[in-house]
Amino acid sequence: MKLTEKTTHKESIYKGRIVDLNLHEVELPNGKTSKREIINHPGAVALIALTEEGKLLMVKQFRKALEKEIVEIPAGKLEAGENPEDTAIRELEEETGYKTSQLKKVISFYTSPGFADEIVHIFEANNLTKGRSSTDEDEFVEVMEVSLEEAEKMIETEEIHDAKTVFAVQYIRNRTAESSP
Repeated sequence: MKLTEKTTHKESIYKGRIVDLNLHEVELPNGKTSKREIINHPGAVALIALTEEGKLLMVKQFRKALEKEIVEIPAGKLEAGENPEDTAIRELEEETGYKTSQLKKVISFYTSPGFADEIVHIFEANNLTKGRSSTDEDEFVEVMEVSLEEAEKMIETEEIHDAKTVFAVQYIRNRTAESSP
């Protein structure tokens, strides 16, 4: 049996500034039909940005969907026609005020493939120089420099509570463990 679903009808429910919502009627591998609610997102980048002291740059912000503040690695959505590397450089400076002369792609992953096509590209940024942040007019963040140990405690207390940031902390933990004798 081929594991695929053919869209037989698609209806646009909502077109927004960040996401679109579409309702797909699909034909299943067994010939039956079902409906799928699909969120389309342009994609995003996130940055594992390390200071000279080895601290992670983080931003604290209120997330309306969660109704709480959380601490995250800097991130932002791709603009139309923008490549992920350019987005990463732009978002790092906008959110934290830092610039980087060393950007390395770490991984890309889908955030919620059961209902969304959003892909996040994670980059590591080193050789940072401090400048001035310039967040969007509706974006309010507090920039933080956090040690690995502090970040791990923040995961336990759910101050860090999103997958990309948990991934970043584990990535740094693994890299630190690999470089230890």
